[in-house]
Amino acid sequence: MTPAPASRISRRFAQLGEAGEMGIVAYLTAGDPSLEATAKFVLALAEAGADVIELGVPFSDPLADGPTIQRASERALKSGTTLSKVLDLVRQIRRSNSAAREISLVLFSYYNPVLQMGLEEFAGSAAGAGADGVLITDLTAEESEDYRRVLGARHLGTIFLAAPTSTDERLARIAACSSGFLYLISRTGVTGAKDALPDDLPALLRRARRVTQLPIAVGFGISLPGHVSVLGGLADAAVVGSALVSEIENATGKDSSPAAIEAAAAVLAARIRAFKQAARSGLSRRDPLPKHEVAP
Repeated sequence: MTPAPASRISRRFAQLGEAGEMGIVAYLTAGDPSLEATAKFVLALAEAGADVIELGVPFSDPLADGPTIQRASERALKSGTTLSKVLDLVRQIRRSNSAAREISLVLFSYYNPVLQMGLEEFAGSAAGAGADGVLITDLTAEESEDYRRVLGARHLGTIFLAAPTSTDERLARIAACSSGFLYLISRTGVTGAKDALPDDLPALLRRARRVTQLPIAVGFGISLPGHVSVLGGLADAAVVGSALVSEIENATGKDSSPAAIEAAAAVLAARIRAFKQAARSGLSRRDPLPKHEVAP
């Protein structure tokens, strides 16, 4: 399949590589506590320095997610969030005159909502709204040929998950099916904030490096700026999800008033600024890549 033209995602990772800086990928469950709130959170994250934002499409049976994101999905579904409405949110962000307008946006979903909409309709709507890529948590590389063909025709990145249990052969297959970046799961199990990263994560990253030139983003368990420092020189980006979703729950779980939403946005921005500071200094610094060596 012909690779998609350079997208916001690949351009941003190229910029990060040239600067010798790690990226921060921020995850939000769209619609928690409302889509209007999510729009405010996206702006706060963009202004605070997030490099990529993943918008989680709420699903009734989110098997890959831990309790924090499961609860967020429940709240989002209760607020009436659907895949179509999340696409409308992406369109709204792209049409806004704000810092979020040009940020890389990835749709993070289970496959069922996409199949219900129809693959062709989904790809056309996602591309038309301004999404840059899609990550389907429960779609394997081996079963993704039609999906990749349809999304590739719309120049949407196809981001796949690779796990610590993946063999070198399977890592290579997953990487070959991915575009934009490779999402490397730091540990087995479900999403959720952790105090420490697995001891064998550096070895996993080295294995992944041997099979791809794509940027590698590490997720699952990234919750502290120190985790970003540990990943310095190894990964191209850190994915922060449950730690942010938890802040939203703490601020708006019992009170979703405008004041509570503004407070949540402020906390999210502060968390991202702390992660970006770690990404730009100390152990996270790396030698800037010559332009001809920046990963595609």
